[in-house]
Amino acid sequence: MPKTNGILTILSRKPSVNAEQIMKVMPAEIRATVKLYLEGKIQQWFMQADGGGVIFILNCKEVEEARGIIEGLPFSTESLVDEQYIPIGPLLPLGILLDDKKPE
Repeated sequence: MPKTNGILTILSRKPSVNAEQIMKVMPAEIRATVKLYLEGKIQQWFMQADGGGVIFILNCKEVEEARGIIEGLPFSTESLVDEQYIPIGPLLPLGILLDDKKPE
């Protein structure tokens, strides 16, 4: 089984949520995510290009741990976003480049 060294987390605004609802909670969300970043729990974060949400790479090895972090954020506690969790790890086929043996 591949090694998991992070959880890719996608938060997308629910279709029923409008921009005004998001903006009302945004200051608290920003403070909470910056705190998580400074604690080393968020490795990277990005905005979806269409403006529909954010993407975090969390320093977690288990989805349950990532879910516990995200569900404590204001957007999640206010039920404004849908959440996806994807375990990620090293690209294992790169190991072939380090092995002297030729694939059969």
